[in-house]
Amino acid sequence: MIGKKMEKALNEQVNAEMYSAYLYLSIESYFKSLNLNGFANWMRVQTQEEMFHAMKMYDYLIERGGRILLKKIEGPQTEWKSPLDAFKTVSKHEQKVTGLINNLVDLAIEEKDHATNSFLQWFVTEQVEEEANADELVKQLKLMENAPGGMFMLDRELAQRVFTPPASAGTA
Repeated sequence: MIGKKMEKALNEQVNAEMYSAYLYLSIESYFKSLNLNGFANWMRVQTQEEMFHAMKMYDYLIERGGRILLKKIEGPQTEWKSPLDAFKTVSKHEQKVTGLINNLVDLAIEEKDHATNSFLQWFVTEQVEEEANADELVKQLKLMENAPGGMFMLDRELAQRVFTPPASAGTA
């Protein structure tokens, strides 16, 4: 049985993960408007990953005897100055999510909830990858600021990304 404090915190994180999906869907729409379909594809895959994260937490909370209480998802940003600006938004957002996950781990430790602490370690590792991916794309876009042809090469590369649920798709 999960404690009330942890239940509340995980509910908030489910909302945060769904917001992440909503944000990336918004960025996908922005890229579609620029005819950068590869960039849009990257964001669609990112949206799917965030929904996977939300559902992983959702399932875990139910498995532990908690209750999901869905709340309003705030509307995301809808305009960016450039593809670089959009990916800076992604990078900053992933850093924020890392902080939220770290806070959950801290709470699990404080509550002596070893099962939740163990469960959250998957997300800790995942956030390292999420931040690295976003940071790499920011750096690549900065390098090609004066070489617009590189944007189209990167667009083709990003079109190849496919969502693959992690092998350990279970909740624990």
